[in-house]
Amino acid sequence: MKMRRYTILKLYSIACLLFLCHACKKKQGGGSDNPPVITPPPAFDINTIEDTYASIAPFAYYNQWSVYNVHDPSIKKFGDYYYCYSTDAGYGIDVRSGLQIRKSKDLVEWTFVGWVFNSLPAMGAGYITGQGGTPFNSLWAPYIMKVGNEYRLYYSLSSAVLRLSVIGLATATAPEGPWTEKGLVVTSRNDPTTQTNAIDPTVVVTPGGYHWMYYGSAFDGIYALKLNPSTGLALSSGDKGSRIAQRGFTGSTINGNIEGADVVYNEALNKYYIFIAYDWLETKYNVRVGRSDNPQGPFFDFNNIDINTVQDHGPMIVAPYKFQGHGGWQGTAHCTVFKDDAGQYYMAHQGRPGVNKFFMDLHVRKIFWMQNGWPVVSPERYAWEDNSTVVQDSIIGQWERIKFNYTVVPGFSNEQTSPDFQVSTNFTINAGGTINTNEGTWSYAAPWLQLNWSTGSVEKLFMQKGRDWENKKMSYVFTGLNETGIAIWGKKK
Repeated sequence: MKMRRYTILKLYSIACLLFLCHACKKKQGGGSDNPPVITPPPAFDINTIEDTYASIAPFAYYNQWSVYNVHDPSIKKFGDYYYCYSTDAGYGIDVRSGLQIRKSKDLVEWTFVGWVFNSLPAMGAGYITGQGGTPFNSLWAPYIMKVGNEYRLYYSLSSAVLRLSVIGLATATAPEGPWTEKGLVVTSRNDPTTQTNAIDPTVVVTPGGYHWMYYGSAFDGIYALKLNPSTGLALSSGDKGSRIAQRGFTGSTINGNIEGADVVYNEALNKYYIFIAYDWLETKYNVRVGRSDNPQGPFFDFNNIDINTVQDHGPMIVAPYKFQGHGGWQGTAHCTVFKDDAGQYYMAHQGRPGVNKFFMDLHVRKIFWMQNGWPVVSPERYAWEDNSTVVQDSIIGQWERIKFNYTVVPGFSNEQTSPDFQVSTNFTINAGGTINTNEGTWSYAAPWLQLNWSTGSVEKLFMQKGRDWENKKMSYVFTGLNETGIAIWGKKK
């Protein structure tokens, strides 16, 4: 079983390399010695945001990328702006290393402002070359935070050598830099030691001022590592932390990848929430959630099972989906969770259009908290909508509904070739209090809609205004969970 798992994970590492260097190999002016001719972006219009963007994918148009070419985002609000830092990735081009930076005042209109680094950071690259490897020309999965007056940017750098990776730290006095390397936080290498891959960092600060980093991709799951709050580095030099989350197996084959964790502390609920990416990043990528009373765990799933046990865990709150008249969105994971000044939480993640999985778009969605304390996200991307009450008469009519079922496909890229789209179906909320043709009943106490199906299933749903992105109009949407923790999405037609 160990050899089989090793082989699968080696293929995973190679596939990641192919992903970040896919498509054409022709340079697109990304080098600092050949600055591109800058084309001014057009005036912003939300209706011009498309699923694909081949015409502006070349490097010369980087200042028009806005929500395009975004993978593994990390977002925080600093002053008047939300800042987004993301992986070195681009559709059909050789990447320009350095970690992309965008900013926005409203989470809808984004401006590309540059890169964190002008080249690979010396400390991270030096670790990999010192271990006999060659670092990729791309930095992955950053994490941004502010401690006092210092901005801390954690980066991931990997290589073609299995599990030869590093998470480093750079600091600045402003969110756009300049940035200075401060040190290496945690490393991993290709040896017999039981360890995870040192990529995909995120940090949570406890009410008591303790700092915990969570990281890992495939291999031995997600780890928690205690940091020194003063330096941002590991509290104990050489410490790699301990595992807090892992995947299940089907026979001797792992059910898929686990990576890209983000952890937040919800002050109102006094709990830590971990959002984890499952499965292959181009297809079945989806988000699972666990929660804990303590930053070091244990974290528990919807059924109160420790997510460090060898099985798959829920709830799954975002997954590849398809509303009617649209090609759908896949690869919907590796999220960042953050909030605005009013305390409204959001989730952002990459989305890959079903018509071509190599495009990468930034999706930002509102998070709502169920009455049982579990988070759910809007079925549609944020578009300036407020949280005002939806009156009961507005919800009567024709709807599309998605129930997030899930099919386990053990393996990685070679096996998980289908996105497993969750497809919407039509249903009707009748004025008389019934669903469809006497298939159940409904009740509404704003903002909560409850669907009581004749099968015995009960769905608790948060109702709000939202933009129907597929049809470019405003509408009403709902999101929630049923009694078994299955996510339910809907939008009014």
